[in-house]
Order: sequence, then C-alpha cells, then structure tokens
Amino acid sequence: MRPHKSAEVLPSLPHGPDWPARILRGAPVLLAYLDAEQRFRYANELHRDWLGLDPQAMLGRRLVDVAGHRNYQSAAPALEKAYAGQMASFEGELYNGSERRYAHGNFQPDFDTDGRVRGVFTALIDITERHTLELKLHESEQRFFGAFQHAAIGMALTHPDGHFLRVNAAVCQMLGYREEELLALDIARLTHPDDLAADVALMAELLAGQRESYQLEKRNFHKDGHVVHILLAISLVRDDHGAPLYFVSQAQNISQRKAFEDALHRERELAEVTLRSIGDAVITTDPQLGVTSLNPIAEAMTGWTSDEAQGRPIEEIFQLFDAGHGHPVANPLRAAIGRNTIVDLTGKTLLRHRHGFDTPVEDSSAPIHDHAGNVVGGVLVFHDISETRALALKMIHLTQHDTLTGLPNRSQLHGHIGQALATASRRQQRAALIHLDIDHFKQVNELHGHAAGDRVLCALAEQLHRCLPGDEFLGRYGGDEFVVVLPHLESVGEVASLCQTLINQVEQIRIDGLADLLLHVSIGISVYPDDALEPESLLQHAETALVAVKAQGLHSYRFFTASMNERTRALRRIETALRQALPRHELSLYYQPKVDAESGRIVGAEALLRWHANGRELYEPDQFIPVAEDTGLILPIGAWVLRQACKQAQLWQLRDRAIAVSVNVSPLQFQHADFYSWLDDVLNETGLDANLLELELTERMVMSGGDATTCLLQRIKRRGVRLSLDDFGTGYCSLSYLKHFPIDALKIDRVFVRDLISDRDTATITSSIIAMARSLNKLVIAEGVETREQGAFLRHAGCSQLQGFLYGAPMPAAEFQQQLLSTD
Repeated sequence: MRPHKSAEVLPSLPHGPDWPARILRGAPVLLAYLDAEQRFRYANELHRDWLGLDPQAMLGRRLVDVAGHRNYQSAAPALEKAYAGQMASFEGELYNGSERRYAHGNFQPDFDTDGRVRGVFTALIDITERHTLELKLHESEQRFFGAFQHAAIGMALTHPDGHFLRVNAAVCQMLGYREEELLALDIARLTHPDDLAADVALMAELLAGQRESYQLEKRNFHKDGHVVHILLAISLVRDDHGAPLYFVSQAQNISQRKAFEDALHRERELAEVTLRSIGDAVITTDPQLGVTSLNPIAEAMTGWTSDEAQGRPIEEIFQLFDAGHGHPVANPLRAAIGRNTIVDLTGKTLLRHRHGFDTPVEDSSAPIHDHAGNVVGGVLVFHDISETRALALKMIHLTQHDTLTGLPNRSQLHGHIGQALATASRRQQRAALIHLDIDHFKQVNELHGHAAGDRVLCALAEQLHRCLPGDEFLGRYGGDEFVVVLPHLESVGEVASLCQTLINQVEQIRIDGLADLLLHVSIGISVYPDDALEPESLLQHAETALVAVKAQGLHSYRFFTASMNERTRALRRIETALRQALPRHELSLYYQPKVDAESGRIVGAEALLRWHANGRELYEPDQFIPVAEDTGLILPIGAWVLRQACKQAQLWQLRDRAIAVSVNVSPLQFQHADFYSWLDDVLNETGLDANLLELELTERMVMSGGDATTCLLQRIKRRGVRLSLDDFGTGYCSLSYLKHFPIDALKIDRVFVRDLISDRDTATITSSIIAMARSLNKLVIAEGVETREQGAFLRHAGCSQLQGFLYGAPMPAAEFQQQLLSTD
C-alpha cells in the first residue's frame, strides 16, 4: 500500500507552523497521534478536560498507561485493525475517572514510504448527549409499541395501498391469523365483498383530506371463513410535508352485539307476525296516548289504516259509546296509564267505525313498561262480540287472499316485499323476488277448459308450497303468475338452486284426467339491494327478467341484469374470466388430507377447486363458485373437477396407495337429468374403483329433492360410490331421516368444531350428533380441526376421521403425494 503524503508531515505537526496547531487545539475533538509502540506523539488541548492531564505530559507515554485498562480494552479491537493497516472506527463507553461517557472514534493508519504502518491518527468525539437522546427515543418507541401490541382492542397500521404494516395481538386473535400471516394480506382480502366499497370510499376521503377520521361497521372474514362483525375507527398519519404515511385502525369485535341485535329483531318480527295474525284487534300508543300502530283487525274495526292513525289521539281512532243511552265512554287506556294498571271496559260498549256504524266490543287496556318499570306506552286489545265478527274476519281474509288457491293476493304483495327488504337491510343480507308463470297456460284452458285450468293452478300452488323450505312468502300475482319473496338470502346461488328445484318439481305435477299434461314454468329473478331498493322497482325488474326468459326460451330462469351496481359488474368480470379459465388451464385441484382419528394416518382427501394464473390466485372459491352456479358454468367445471379427481385417485391407486377422494357436488349438477350418466362415464373412463370416490352433498340437496333424489342416491350407491352429507348440523336435516337415505358419512360442520373447547353446549350437541350417527352405522368426519385439543375431544367422542389445518392445508397433488408417502 502506498503511503499518503500527509503521513510524512503529520507526525511533526506539534513542531509545524503556528496556525495548524491553533486549529488542532480549538477542535471539539480529542486528536492524537500514536507511534508504532502506541506512545503519544501528539495530543491536543481537549485531553486536558477529558483526562485532567497536560497534553505535553502525555507525550512519550503508552496509550494503556494514560487511558487506563478499561478504556483500552474497549477501543483495542478497532485500534488493532488500524495498526493492521485498515481504517477503523469505534463507538462505545469510555470512562473519565468515575464518570462514564459515550464516544465515537476514528483510527487512521499512517504509513511510511515503504507502506508499513508507523503510527495511528486518533480522533474521538464525545456523543454522550446524543446517545442519551437516542436511548430515550428508543424507550419511547418501545413503550408505544408495547402499548400498541398489548392493547385490549385490535389495532393495525395500514399502508395507503391497503397492506398491513403492523398488527397487534388483539387483531390476530380476532381474525384467527398469526401476525406474519396478516402482514402478508391486505384489507380487500379480509373484507366482506359487500362492505368493501364503503370502506374504500371512506379511505379515499381520508387520503384526499376531506375528513380527519371515520367510523364504520363492517364484516371481515376470519381465517376459518366465518364472518366477524367489527366496529372500525380509522385515522390517517401524514409526514411533515402532508404526504400520507399510514392508516391507524382500531377494531372492536361486535359479533356478539350483532347476534343480540338479530335476536332482538327476530323477537320483534315474531311480535309483529303475532299481532298481524291473532284474531283480536290491537292498538298501541305512546305515553301521551298518541297512536303508534294498529294490527289488521284493528284497522278493519276502526276504519283507520295504521299509517293514517299514526300520531293521532287515541280518542279520535278508538271512539267508544254507551250502548244504552249513546253517551261517549271514557277511553279505558287513559285510566290504565294514569293508574299504571290493567283496566277493562265495563257494561255494554259500542266502538264507532270511521264510517259511522257501531260494533259491540270487549276491551282490555294496559300500560307498556321498559326494563326499569317506567311506562313507555299503552296497548288496547279488543274484539267484536257481535255475530258480525266472524263475517268481518272472513271479509278481511277475502280481501287479502286469492279465492282459488288460498294464497295471499296481489294486495298483500307490496307489504310483504317491504317487510322482507327491511329485514334484509337490518341483517345486512340480500333478499330476492321470484316472478313465475306457467308456459303456454292459455293452451291448457283452450284444450281442457277453465275448470281444468283452475285445477292446474291449485296443484301448482301446492307444489310450490312444498318446495319452499321456510319463511318465504308465496302469493298469486294474477292469472297464472305467482310471486315468491325470499327474505333471508346468503347468496344468489341459493336462489338459482331453488329456481331449478321449482322448475324440476313443477314438471313432476300430474293432474287426474290430464295424464298427458306436462307443465313447465319460466322464472324471472331480481335481487335486493343489487337490482333495486324499493318493492315496486324490485317487482318490475323481476317481471323484466321473466320477459327475457320467455324471449330466449322457455322453462328456465334468469336474473335481472338491466341496471347493475358495482358488485354485479365485478361478478360479471369474474364470469367473463371464468368462461376462459378451463381452456386456459387456470383451474386446478388442491387436496386436503383426511386422517384416521386414532392412528393419524392419511385415509382420504377432499378435492378443492382453485383458480390460479401467472403464479397467483385470481379469485378465492367463495368468490367464483357462486358465479359459476349462477351462470350454469358449474356444470362443465363440475364435470372437469369430477374427472380430474378420479384420475388423481386412480394414479394413487396404481402406486399402491389407494385412498378415497371426495368431491363436492353442486345442486345444479346433482339435479341435472344426466348427472348419473356423467358419473358412470367418468368412472369407466378412468378405471377408478367406485368405492374410492366419495360425493359430498348438502343437506338441502338431499332433503328437498323428494323421491327422485332418493332414487338417484340409491342408484349411485349401487354403483359403489360413497356418499357423505357435508356441513351436517347447519341445515334442517334430522338424524332420524338419515335412515331413509343411503348416506355413508356425516361431516360435522366447522362451526361446531370451532367452539368445542370454549362452549359446553356446543360440545354436548357435537357429542350427541356423533353418538347418534354412529348408532346408525354412519362414518363421522369432523372438518375445520385446528388445535390438538379439538382433535383429542373429537377422537374421544367417537369421530372416525378428522380434517383441518392441524393435519394439513389444501395443497397441490404433488405435495399431497409427498405427505401421503411420508406417513406410510
């Protein structure tokens, strides 16, 4: 190494010109020069303040003798590096007597003309104050992130692009993810699709400076797939120049509150239904006796509608007179509220109708109390005690129901639609309106007469009633047109499945004397809030969809598509891409292990559909499978899945590791007339042993198909294919009905498994299901097992097989095969 020119003159600096010496003496740095034996040849004046020594007295003395062993040991590694010919630096504690300081130093080797180190320049600066400030800043940051990490509510820092920068333990627990898993996700992946647009819009307003913060109730997805309701508070942190740095989010789990609200809503609905259904008239008021509601009987007996009576004094609506002399009678509700007790009418009393005629009534009046016992209103319950009461009830029924079928008529439709939309809005769910009519019904009347047409309409109404599983509204719209209102809709796929069932079941109708008559129906569908927010608009859109069905071909169904919102456009984008997914080889099957509960050995696999392109997942199954079902694409895709799963199972069979592979079957597939032919062709084509294929069916599919479904199940069973009932316990299938179906296995839904350890009632129910299923000789499979405690409980309870992340996540076939072979 060539020596620096400065190396030849710097050792003699103390003897050089006066101006460099003055500069060195005034520098706020401890400057020194050590020779090859680490003896001081120069030390500036600052050493006097640090060491209390005259710099001149230091010359010729060794560094270790001047600085002390403790200081020397701290700086020795850097000093040795400098004497080895390399620039070195040091930062650490030095002691000035008993005083501890913090210093930063640079050691520069000095070379002679032959390139040998003949000394070292040293420069030390006292950074004690800066180091102290850094320590305080670090402690402050630690306190902040300690408070962040251990906060009782969920907290997260999010980049403006939506990716998580930091999350605390409460958020991880709330959503079921580990910290590193959440940091790999973004807001869009966790947010329910119906809630994402509102969240994104509010974040955009924050970024644009239009608001300082916002609060939002939204739904996020837990890792296991269930919905978590959260209350979110968001603010934005900006840098000194106003550029956005990150969002600060505070999240509270309000799922329990939502459950309470749903329970309260159900109670209210029950109360409303009860009031509308009972034979007595009911009027409610506020504490000042202003009318708040009338049930239909009260409307008929007073002549006032509930809307018209709202806010009016009770005496104006409920006018009473003495039957003997015709004098007005004091309203008993006023006395009931005034005395805070129940008050009945005395004597013979007449209620005057709005249009002037009188009806003898009996009445009971009582105050309404809140939870604290305070009077918050009043209620009148009364009924007609005359012979005309039965006639009045009949007249009310006739005005609201179709005389031929007994169904609610057109006059009741708007009210029921409005009630369904209000329910869906409160529950943050969809509702749907189905408009159905009979194809070529005019020909039935022309060929067989109107009496036969009436019999067809009655038979259709009865069949529709049998096909509707719960609280759906069914009414006759007029002629051969019927309307179904679905108030609780989980997905539009549910509507499609129901419509296909209706179409199939109507074709099964047989009329005495009309043996050759084959009925077909066409169906138009509109969905709230996707298509419309008001009853009239929703009805019009369903009618438009029905017209479109008839224009394209009969006996089918179609969703309204004339006015799409953002979500519907997104579904269309998925549909467009999905139509090309199979030709582009973007769809693949992943396999999740099923293990023997006792041995832990892999005994089966569930085939699960995934959609990837360019090495990334395009859409999650929950996003694209409903679209496939809505559009009918599930038929070619389902056929491909069945074939691929059988091919893979047959490969494992050839490699002497035969395991059963289960495939989920869509209702549209199962209800298709050619399903059994497809199944038989695949088994023949692949050569797979039929007992190595298991079809997973839903409770609704099995229970709602009638005799045709039972026959199909028995035919599949005779072919040797295994059948399992998926998500058991979440539908309406009773264990007592299982003996009527050739089902081999029950899959306990993950919602039961999730709460096994924490909820005693869930544990009891689950144990009972397992015990009863085993008594019917059914295999019991539990899905969603994530902890050893859950696995141990289910094994002890008698579960045959276990499935879940504890034993393996869904994985490609090659990876599954490695795991399969490793367990042998």
